[in-house]
Amino acid sequence: MGRNGRGVVARSNKGIEITFQYEGRRCRETIPLPPTAANLKRAEQHRAAILYEISRGTFDYAQVFPTSKFAKKVAHINANSHLVGPFLKGWFEIKRLELKASTEAEWNRTVHNMLVPQFGHLALVDLTRDVIVAWLKSLDHQRPKPISNKRLANIQTVVRQALAAALDQKLVDANPLGGFTYSRKISMRVDAVDVRQLQTKAPVDPFSSEEQAQILALAAPQMRNYLKFAFWTGLRTSELVALNWSDIDWDAGVVKVWKAMTREANGKVETTKTVSGRRRVKLLPPAVAALKAQKEHTEKAHEAIFHDPRTGKRWAGHGKVYDVWQVIMRKANKLHGIRYRNPYQTRHTYASMMLSAGEPPMWVSKQMGHADQTMLYRVYGRWMPEADRGAGLRAVAMFDKKE
Repeated sequence: MGRNGRGVVARSNKGIEITFQYEGRRCRETIPLPPTAANLKRAEQHRAAILYEISRGTFDYAQVFPTSKFAKKVAHINANSHLVGPFLKGWFEIKRLELKASTEAEWNRTVHNMLVPQFGHLALVDLTRDVIVAWLKSLDHQRPKPISNKRLANIQTVVRQALAAALDQKLVDANPLGGFTYSRKISMRVDAVDVRQLQTKAPVDPFSSEEQAQILALAAPQMRNYLKFAFWTGLRTSELVALNWSDIDWDAGVVKVWKAMTREANGKVETTKTVSGRRRVKLLPPAVAALKAQKEHTEKAHEAIFHDPRTGKRWAGHGKVYDVWQVIMRKANKLHGIRYRNPYQTRHTYASMMLSAGEPPMWVSKQMGHADQTMLYRVYGRWMPEADRGAGLRAVAMFDKKE
């Protein structure tokens, strides 16, 4: 260890050797000073400064020992020892603790199924923007349809945050995705007969009031209450299955939405992803009627409002709703010719009813848990005539079909 175990020792009449640990390696470097008592003391102080810089992660071997043969070797080792694969896995194990279950599941697939297999063998310093973008462009190869820009952005979010952590740890000099997101226009060649269909096709496909009534009539009592409440509150499926009776404020006439239960949460209730998602939704008369009808089934348990009719217990995640929904929709299609839409369309139906009836867009946006009106205008613009006051009640008069 050197002089008195302090990592400093005289090597000759003209040099003092200091010893220290760096990147798990025992390093020895000679300082060209006569080993006098004063110089040995200076060497100890120099070594202490090196250890401090190493602890902070700011030690530059080549700068401190520019003539060292080992400096270039260490620099080469450092550049290649931090591989993308091990770094991403270690980073994600820590990062996942702050993610919601649904986000964690998506990021887990992105990290382990996409990024590690593609870039795991590279050094972090070699993961440049050009390399990342070239790979993103290649994702459309041999796919039946182009990957969406939203999915591309989600992938880049994972990479960007991982590289931000690497930058904080001084493993890279810059984040190649900092302030940058790759996206591209997706063009498809279609036949003339398909143009009209593409132009009229919309992701929002709400149910008419007649379709709602027919679907509700086919549902068993508890599922009928669930669906009616969904049609008239606009809650997400994951929010509906997480509701407890304690979330209903009868005096204020609102339901407090602050949690959700996704498929990935495995039966566990979590807070909503965003702050704007935590909201108080006005209970319109049809929603109140659904709750009152549901009381006889679940209120005595003082917990979940809506139960899976097959188990008599709280829904084990929003994915289970799809199973029961599909049975109802098959009957609706067979008896009434109602085309299949997924259960999320109950939320779209709520928005379209409110906006078609002229309810204020700002009010509708807040009811749905949007951060602002941007999404409302983008997704539901064609249902937005001029609005005035009386939020919610005109929609009831226009669309509520008495059972």
